[in-house]
Amino acid sequence: MHQSRREGSGQGDGSEVIDSELSVPRWAEVTTFLLSLLGLGLSIYLTITHFAKQLLVCSGTGFVDCAKVTTSPQSYFLHVPVAILGLGTYAVMAAINSPWAWHSKARWLHQARFFLSVVSMCFVLWLVYAEFIIIKSICLYCSAVHVTTFALLIVLTIVSPAQLGWTRPRASAPDVQTR
Repeated sequence: MHQSRREGSGQGDGSEVIDSELSVPRWAEVTTFLLSLLGLGLSIYLTITHFAKQLLVCSGTGFVDCAKVTTSPQSYFLHVPVAILGLGTYAVMAAINSPWAWHSKARWLHQARFFLSVVSMCFVLWLVYAEFIIIKSICLYCSAVHVTTFALLIVLTIVSPAQLGWTRPRASAPDVQTR
């Protein structure tokens, strides 16, 4: 796939745009959008159950204990429930992974998509650590969000570098003639 880039003002102000030639495979558009919608749905459920704990349908004993995880001190970050952070993240991800956003020529949007997935995965790694090491229990719904975030990062890691021009075209090997 040939990739070209049109620059904006050239002053590093983020006004660069991406030509339509820098498209990604259709499977990546569909997959990231569906994963974002899945993450949004799970985050909505976790946000609702954060405020209405009786609606949480999950094991309450043993290693799988959603209530223990979702009511732990680690279920807050800077006094904000992690469920709300997930809801906000996946609302943004659903928007920037929509088919319409994938076809945007705004370079910053495609950079933001990849950056948000990396930051989200870093936060997920903290949450997994908190579940296994600090809380010593896991929440199945939280784990589903973690897996969704990881899958989203994998897909974006496959397609974003080429889309954003972060990869160099491979030099063709010199022709070697045998006599």
